[in-house]
Amino acid sequence: MVRVPPIHALALTRPAGLAALALLGALSGCGKFGSAERPAWRAQAEEACFARGQVELSNYIQPAGRDIDGPSICGLTRPLKVTALLGGKVLFNATQTLDCPMVAELEVWLTQVAQPAAEARFGQPITQVDSMGSYNCRGMNNQFGARLSEHSFGNALDIGGFVLADGRKITVVHDWTRGDPQAQAFLRDLHAGACEHFTTVLGPGSNAFHYNHIHVDLALHGMTSSGPRRVCKPAPQRPEPRGLEPPSRKDTLPDSPDIEDEIDVAQGSPPRGANTYAVHPGPDLTAAAAVIARAPEGRGGQKAPPAPPRRPGAGSVVGPVALHAPPPSPPARGVMKADGVFVPEGDPADFDLSTSRARR
Repeated sequence: MVRVPPIHALALTRPAGLAALALLGALSGCGKFGSAERPAWRAQAEEACFARGQVELSNYIQPAGRDIDGPSICGLTRPLKVTALLGGKVLFNATQTLDCPMVAELEVWLTQVAQPAAEARFGQPITQVDSMGSYNCRGMNNQFGARLSEHSFGNALDIGGFVLADGRKITVVHDWTRGDPQAQAFLRDLHAGACEHFTTVLGPGSNAFHYNHIHVDLALHGMTSSGPRRVCKPAPQRPEPRGLEPPSRKDTLPDSPDIEDEIDVAQGSPPRGANTYAVHPGPDLTAAAAVIARAPEGRGGQKAPPAPPRRPGAGSVVGPVALHAPPPSPPARGVMKADGVFVPEGDPADFDLSTSRARR
């Protein structure tokens, strides 16, 4: 045990007093006096992705120009601005901010799962992915007081639908349950295939918050005897090919217990103090889905399924609000652009990533 002398005893001599104060500071804590720090594995994963050449920069994938640092532990070391994947063959409906590992795995998933499924089901490829969100410093499920989502680190993407080469649009909110058999099977092919590439996959039926999109991320859930622990909900329904061998075990340890998706591996607490670290809850996904979908009525005059009931205050955007604060009562205010991007009212500097760091 190290004994620290009382402050009045440090004033014997100036050099001795300064040295003792330095010692006292070292003993009292480090960094930002015990504040949470972004887990080191995130920056390591980004650097490793670039070092291995898993993502090739192009006119469609560009560095954001600076790191994103905060508020709280949100951010990325080397963020990428992405407008298209696979060398421009598959566009995004809007520019996405993602980390290198997510971009790399999305391209692999498109190549090995999504495009083959589109060719098999419709005889044509996917030309656009309609996203409902990438980087966004917010709590899980867009809820106040929740642990930070993988979106807070550019390590997640919400997929609302796809556009095929002939212009046909397939949306999760409509075609997951009301689409024709091929459209429904196509979405389930993509969902099941994503479970083999991403560590978290949540689609309609996983909970009330994912009725209109498929969430994919690369969260670090730990390891099992057969590889990385994965969260995939709902459980894939597609039949496996005959003769498929079960995954090989890497050791003789017992399998890890199942976990719920309401777990954030960053273990980052919500930002403290509305005047220091303010976080936007993000746009209302229901409003964004309505613009992305624009889906006609299903065959036989069937209408798209209604949105599930929302708890009061969920998804509201009323200026900078601390994550741990109670949900605001006023509804979201702003405009919806033609490409499905929700622009809240207020000063653009409040939600523009290019100026967020300067304003911290």
